[in-house]
Formats: sequence, C-alpha cells, structure tokens
Amino acid sequence: MLKRIIKGLDFIILLLLLILMIISIFCIYSATRTNPDYSQSYIKMMYFYGLGFMVLFIMLFFNYKLLLRFSPMYYFIGVGLLVLLFFKGDTINNAQGWFILPGGIGFQPAELCKLILILFLSYFLSKREVETLRLFKEILPMGVITLVPFLLVLMQPDLGNSIAYLVIFIVVCWFGHINYKHALIGLVIMIIVSGSSLWSYIEYHAEVKQFMASKHKEYWLDRVDAVLLPEQASEKATYHMKQSVKAIGSGSLEGDGYLHGTSVQSGQVPYTYADSIFVVVGEEFGFIGASALLFLYFLLIYRMITIALNIRSQTGIYIIGGISAMFLFQVFENIGMLIGIMPITGITLPFISYGGTSLLINMVSIGFVLSIKIYDDIDVEDIIMR
Repeated sequence: MLKRIIKGLDFIILLLLLILMIISIFCIYSATRTNPDYSQSYIKMMYFYGLGFMVLFIMLFFNYKLLLRFSPMYYFIGVGLLVLLFFKGDTINNAQGWFILPGGIGFQPAELCKLILILFLSYFLSKREVETLRLFKEILPMGVITLVPFLLVLMQPDLGNSIAYLVIFIVVCWFGHINYKHALIGLVIMIIVSGSSLWSYIEYHAEVKQFMASKHKEYWLDRVDAVLLPEQASEKATYHMKQSVKAIGSGSLEGDGYLHGTSVQSGQVPYTYADSIFVVVGEEFGFIGASALLFLYFLLIYRMITIALNIRSQTGIYIIGGISAMFLFQVFENIGMLIGIMPITGITLPFISYGGTSLLINMVSIGFVLSIKIYDDIDVEDIIMR
C-alpha cells in the first residue's frame, strides 16, 4: 500500500501546496501584525495547514471509488446543514452562513457543499448507460441537484459560493459530454436571462432598491451597484473596491516591499487577511508577485488536468474537472472583485486566504485528486456502483 502511494504521488502538487502555504502565512502576518485582534491569525493558519496536510495524507490510504459510493449521503447531509443554518446559524459579514464551533472556530457549510456537489454529480453520471448526456435523464436531474444548494446558499446570502455551484454544474456537464445542441440551448437561455435581468435591474433600479430596503437587504445592491452602476452607488458601497484597486495599482511592477504596503499596514482595505488578501500580494509584491501567484495556480490546475488526461476512470475525470473548475472560479472571482470587474463577495482565494473551512475543503479536494491518480488501475468501481 505504502509503495503504491509513494509511486502514485504527484510531488509537484505537494510542492506547490507548500509554496502556497508559505505565501499564505507571510501575507496573513503582514495583513494582521498591526491589528491586536487578529495578530495571531498567521499562527492559526499554520495549525490549519498542519491539519490540512494530515487530512490529505490520510486520504491517500483510501480509494476514492469507495468514498464516492457514499456521495448521496454526503449530499443530504450537506443540504441538511444548509437548511439548519437558517435556524442555528451565525451571521458574519451580513451572511447567515456559519456555525461557530467550540473554541470559536467557524465552520461554513457552503464551502463543504461545493466538494459534495462535485462528488454527487460525478457519482450520478457514473450510473448513466449512454455516453452523451440526455436532457431528461441526466441534465435536468443534475440541474435540480445543483439548484437546491444554490438557492439555499443564495438566501444566506452568499453570492460567490452560490455562483460556484453553477460553474461546477456547467463544467461537469461539459466533461460528461453534453450534447452540443443542449449546450447551445443552455447558452442562449443564459444570455437571454442575464441580458433581461441586467436590463430590468438598471431600468427599475429605484423600485428594486426600495423593495430590498423593505427586506433589509440593501447591502446586496451595494455590491452589485459598485460594479454595474458605480455612479449611483454610495461611497460606502464602492469603498472596498476603490481602496483595493488603489492599493493593487500602487504596487506597480515590483511592489512597495514586504510589510511596507501603505494601504495594507494602515488598514485602509477591509479583510486583507481573508477575502482581500490578494491586495497584500499586489501592493507589497507588485505585478511581478501577483503574476507569480497566478502562475502557481496555473501550474496546480495544469497538474490536475494532466492527471485527468492520463487516467482510465471517466468518473475520476468528472471529479478532477469539477475541482479544477471550483479552484479556477474562486481565483477569478476573488481577484476580479478586488480589481473592479466582479461584485464584492465573500469568496476566499484558495490556499492563501485565512480560513479553516476553506483550506480544509481545498486540501480534501486535492486528496481526492491524488487518490484518483493512485488507485486508477484498481477496478472496484463496477462493484460499488451497482
């Protein structure tokens, strides 16, 4: 067993994780060293990473095909946790999406449900009898499976993670060989719905704003207005984005230097240790540092796709495709919201932002990828799928 694990390990992925860990700890330290309330966050992140690597290596001893058989149970547990949030959840940053565990540790079920959705959709596709996805047999049921957690997370509200569910659904369908005609129909529907929604939002903005105010959800519009209608948005609504863009831009080519970022060290940008941690990279390490970080993400996703291209299991390909899409979307959304091209959402930068739930789920996701590579040639899938 141990020989198989060592032989099947992707040491480049492990090296990339170690590098991302170092970047994360140094950036969190820079972002919090002047704030006594969060000055120990970098130490906590070390513990999270230690636990994350432990969980990752434990997963290497389990064949992913055996873990996958319980994905329907994972799904119902995940949905149950999302429902329970509305009764027992804690509110952080205007989103009722957390359970505060003993010791003050926050647990965010929306993060867990992204991986659960990938596993359940992959399991569902592994049961099909034909190669191309059928509209009523596969696509619509998968859409319903995705819609349930999407709506529950959107109601928290957590726009970033809810959109991630849709991205996962689309990518898994693509890897599952969706019919081009169905893909085209879906694309047309998305364009029509998005276009009409955007037009309606702009045309009836005052009415929408009044309705949201009556529901005490004005902050939803603040985040959207900061991108779509910045001239109508309040100073409070655009503050986060403007400060982020200013800080990243001030980093120029080489950055202001580690621990010398003016905006970061003065606390002008909110949550630089968490969702806005890319500001630390952009301001203190400049374009070169930001580009290096993006290159590391590229290498990580490239290695995962390389594994997918060299395995026999179609189900493994679905899982790796979904995980790659999850990481890619989070990187795009997190950085995009800080440079002014996406709405501000509470989505983390994978492996860099402070957060135990996010990091552990990401490490478990990598554990699945490595398990797929290690156990690809063991034919137990046909047995467990019956």
